[in-house]
Amino acid sequence: MENLWRADEASKYGTDLELRVYSSNLLGRSDELVLHGGGNTSVKSMVDGEEILFVKGSGWDLVSIKAEGFSPVKMSTLLEMAALDELSDTDMVSGQKAAMTDKTAPNPSVEAILHALIPFKVVDHTHADAVVTISNSVDGEKHIAKLFPNFLVVPYIMPGFILAHEIFKMTRDFDWDSCEGIILHNHGIFTFDDDAKNSYDKMIEAVSKAEDFLNKNAVLSFSDTKPTEFDVERLKVLVEEAKGCEIVMKVNQTPLALAYASQEHLYMKATRGVLTPEHIIRTKRVPLIVNNNLETAVEKYVAEYKAYFEKFAKDEMMLNPAPNYAVVKNFGVVLFGKSEKESNVLNDIIEHTMTAVLRADKLGGYESISLKDSFEMEYWELEQAKLK
Repeated sequence: MENLWRADEASKYGTDLELRVYSSNLLGRSDELVLHGGGNTSVKSMVDGEEILFVKGSGWDLVSIKAEGFSPVKMSTLLEMAALDELSDTDMVSGQKAAMTDKTAPNPSVEAILHALIPFKVVDHTHADAVVTISNSVDGEKHIAKLFPNFLVVPYIMPGFILAHEIFKMTRDFDWDSCEGIILHNHGIFTFDDDAKNSYDKMIEAVSKAEDFLNKNAVLSFSDTKPTEFDVERLKVLVEEAKGCEIVMKVNQTPLALAYASQEHLYMKATRGVLTPEHIIRTKRVPLIVNNNLETAVEKYVAEYKAYFEKFAKDEMMLNPAPNYAVVKNFGVVLFGKSEKESNVLNDIIEHTMTAVLRADKLGGYESISLKDSFEMEYWELEQAKLK
């Protein structure tokens, strides 16, 4: 992975926050690190005698974030919250907002408490494809432990307060100086340092190590497969009927998409879950799989989604049970967005997911978070609050 840091550019930025913006933008330039709002960054700085965490605000992308996109939150409050035994994510969000020194700033990232816990000035968090591909393989824990012996490796835990509190407990007597970073299985990677360049360099170095491993052990090659004929307009009509609204459809027939759609045992291979948990809000856990009868496939998808909801639901409101994308046997991948922009975002996410799944299969098999964990992420109380 290319290191984009340029000393002449960095020298133009004098304050902690200005340099934080610069290195955040560098991370955001690589789709292999973050996609469409993914990842988060922070810097700790003294303001009027008080330590403040400037953390990426909700709704901002790292590639385009500016100083006003960072939320200033009192460190003392965040550390107090980390020590609590219980805290709903709704209360966490309101507590973080109350601790902001600028009420006009965006809501802080849900990972703000975790950023506060890491005792270094600069913290970088990405969902690096290479790292998550390896950790989403069946032997991911073994591979990650070997590749990153000096990292704190954390099993998958729901993002937000639960994750922050678990790391709070794990690091009570922890030697942070000997820790090179944190890897969250099925989720992403953190690097940190008291210097912005060093933290960025550590991220690029770690991800490059994961990429080198994949390039040696999980090489992909695609044949010149030609797509079969398929009535994609009929698919659009059926999905619009299932969703109850018009959609903007995008068809992907790249060599990657055709290889993915041409797999043996397609239903099993293409329904193993998301690459990283935040994707589920956009893509749902699995696509519509079209092997034979189109009408039957759509009906089956909706029925299975409703069964999935009923199995895990408590008092949640069910999201629209229709699919957000489809994998059509020997034809390609079809995305269903409310707008052209949404269809393009879905396509970006699914292209990265397909690559990761095919590469993880080269390592012995791909596996994502469990059905239960998927439901908890898809029906996160913060998302449900918006619906209600």
